[in-house]
Amino acid sequence: MVRRPSPRAYAGQWLLLLAAAAVAWYIVSNAGDNLARRNMSFGFGFLWDVSNFDIPFRLVPWSEADTYGRALLVSFLNTIAVAACGIVAATLLGLFIGIMRLSANWLVRNIALSFVEFIRNTPQLIQIVFWYFAVLQTLPSPRQSIVLPAGMLLNIRGAYLPNAVMTPHGGLLSGLALLALAATPFLWRVRVGARRVGANALFLPVLALALFAAGVDHIDWPTLKGFNIRGGTQVPPEFVALWLGLSIYAAAFIAEIVRGSIEAISKGQSEAAQALGLKTGQRLFLIILPQALRIMVPQLTSQYLNIIKSSTLGAVVAYPEVMQIFAGTVMNQAGKEIETIIIVMAIFLAINLLTSAFMNWYNRRVALVER
Repeated sequence: MVRRPSPRAYAGQWLLLLAAAAVAWYIVSNAGDNLARRNMSFGFGFLWDVSNFDIPFRLVPWSEADTYGRALLVSFLNTIAVAACGIVAATLLGLFIGIMRLSANWLVRNIALSFVEFIRNTPQLIQIVFWYFAVLQTLPSPRQSIVLPAGMLLNIRGAYLPNAVMTPHGGLLSGLALLALAATPFLWRVRVGARRVGANALFLPVLALALFAAGVDHIDWPTLKGFNIRGGTQVPPEFVALWLGLSIYAAAFIAEIVRGSIEAISKGQSEAAQALGLKTGQRLFLIILPQALRIMVPQLTSQYLNIIKSSTLGAVVAYPEVMQIFAGTVMNQAGKEIETIIIVMAIFLAINLLTSAFMNWYNRRVALVER
C-alpha cells in the first residue's frame, strides 16, 4: 500500500519552495541594483563580440577575429577532450592497480598499495604541477626528441603523434565508424526470440575499424626538419600534464573501488569456476569482474564526475579549458563576471548531469533484477 503525504507535509514542501524562490529573487534583485548603480547591464550579447586573443591548443579552427562564443566552443571541446581521455586512462589504470592489490605475490600487492596510498594522500594540484614542471619541462629539445613506438616523438614541446589524413569522404566514414562503436553495447543485449545476439555484436568494432581505414588517404608521420618537427599532430605538454594528473589521481581511488567490489563477490563463485577447470585469468574476467561491475558502477560515477570537475585545475598549467579561457581571459576582457560564471556553471552542470544520467542508465541495465 502506497502511503500518501499528509496535508502538513504538502504545506511544508510549499513553504520551503516559496522560501527558496524568495532567496533567489533577493539575490537577482540585489545583483540588478548593484549593476544599475555601476551603469552596467546584464545580458549575453557579448558572446558575439570579437575576442582578439589566441588559443594555443584547439580541436577546431580558431583565429583572433572569432567571437567570444567561438572561444566558449573551443575551450568546451578542450575540456571534454581532457576529461574523456582522463576517464578512459583512469579506468584502465585503476582496474589494473585494483587487481594488483589482490595479487598473491607480496611484492606486487605492496607496490599497488604504496601507489594507492601515496597518490591518494598528496594534493592533486601538486601532482599536476609536478608532471608539468618536474617531468615534461625537463624533456630534451626537438632535435633530441625521444622516439616512442608507432612513430611518436616526445620532447619539451609535447608529444607528436602520427596523423591520419582523410579522403574527401573520410569524415562521413569516420562518423559511421563512431556510430558502429556506439551501437556495439546496445546490440550486445538485443535478443532474437529466446537467444541473445551476444558475441555476434563483435563484428561492429571490426566494421568500424574497416570504415575508418577506408577513409584514410595516408598517414602523416612527425619528422624532424631543421630545428622543428614537421607533420603529425602535436599534443602540448599542458594537455599531457593535466591528463596525467587527472588520470593517476582518480586511478588510485578507482583501484580501491575495484578491490572492494571484487572482495564483495562470494568466494564460492571463484571456487565453483575453479572446480569447472577455469584458469585464474578466466575466473577473473569471465566470472568475478562481470559480477563486481554491478557493485562498482555507482562509485565509478562519482569518480568520473570528479575528473570532469577537476579539469578546471588545468588553469594552473595554462591549459586552455573552459575555466582558464572563458572564466579567465573572456571575463577579464568583456567585464561580464556574472554572465561568464553563470555560463561556466551551466556547462559543468549539464556535462555532469548527462554523465550521471548515462551511468545511472547503465547501472540499471547491469543491475540484478529480482524475479
